[in-house]
Amino acid sequence: MPGIGRRSAERLAFHLLKADEPKAMALARAIADVKRAVKHCSVCSNLTDADPCPICEDSGRDRSRVLVVEQPKDLIALEQTGMYRGLYHVLMGRLSPLDGIGPGELTVAELMARLDTPAKNPGAVRIEEVILGLNPTLEGDGTGLYLAEEVRKRGVRVSRLARGLPTGAQLEYVSKAVLADAIEGRREMQ
Repeated sequence: MPGIGRRSAERLAFHLLKADEPKAMALARAIADVKRAVKHCSVCSNLTDADPCPICEDSGRDRSRVLVVEQPKDLIALEQTGMYRGLYHVLMGRLSPLDGIGPGELTVAELMARLDTPAKNPGAVRIEEVILGLNPTLEGDGTGLYLAEEVRKRGVRVSRLARGLPTGAQLEYVSKAVLADAIEGRREMQ
């Protein structure tokens, strides 16, 4: 499993072998339940046990704004900030031509359908802004450029999350790419 090395896997295996049978079987049932119950939202592709997901169902959110992310874990990280109150769209990856991943392997068509047909967006609200919340990598930037072009063709405003220096960072430890983004995205002091 991702994030679990050989030694951690051994510890988990020995823990399960030492555990009494009801506890081990409860874990097995929980894993099976997750695979049966958790699906992708038919609107945004987030992981959910209800369709549409609670975020898409929330009428208190700004349904005219959609933040596009690569994976459900990115959505979770953004939700934990409590700063964004719009909707999301999960691409389920990023464009990577060298790996054979094009727009057809992602949920790009579903996003464009939401832009083209307001009835496919929660509350049948027309999307006015797409915010690109993609990882600042070569593939993430390429995906962002592709999406920005497609979204602009539909007359929808496109923005991206700010980039630059994290609070508390020391310049000597920050990568060149982060410094370049910080210089490029500088703002006048108020």
